[in-house]
Amino acid sequence: MDQNNPSHIQQYSEVIRNFDISTAKNGIGSQEGSYCTPLGKHSIAAKIGTDLPINSVFVAREPTGEIYSEQLGQQYPDRDWILTRILRLQGCEEGVNKGHNELGCCDSYQRYIYIHGTPDTEPMGVPLSHGCVRMRNTDLIWLYEQVEQGTPVYITAS
Repeated sequence: MDQNNPSHIQQYSEVIRNFDISTAKNGIGSQEGSYCTPLGKHSIAAKIGTDLPINSVFVAREPTGEIYSEQLGQQYPDRDWILTRILRLQGCEEGVNKGHNELGCCDSYQRYIYIHGTPDTEPMGVPLSHGCVRMRNTDLIWLYEQVEQGTPVYITAS
């Protein structure tokens, strides 16, 4: 995943759709506490938010009942907004994005790495997240409806 270029979904060798995304402000990495986006093969461990309204707010993977608005964003300017849907990822590569390595925990699932929605005012193509992959809410709803739990997700540097 190149942080400055769109990400895409593909089936076999055919690209089905391109998306603008945003990844970690701190760059690429897998260590716990790094706030980096982990690379490698992942799978969707959980789909959270089915049938909730667009811009639904989540905290700790639970809907708060709030719907994001500019006013709510101004009220809580330092909040890392997780909106609309969550595709929770689990790493599939031991020592890379699953379990531990010589530096400690590198587990994407334990790090709570998601693909999730973000406010429409947030730029895409600019690394700003705390490690997750951010998407536009309408794009995320489309993707959410196409994938199932267990679907492979490959996060690459290019």
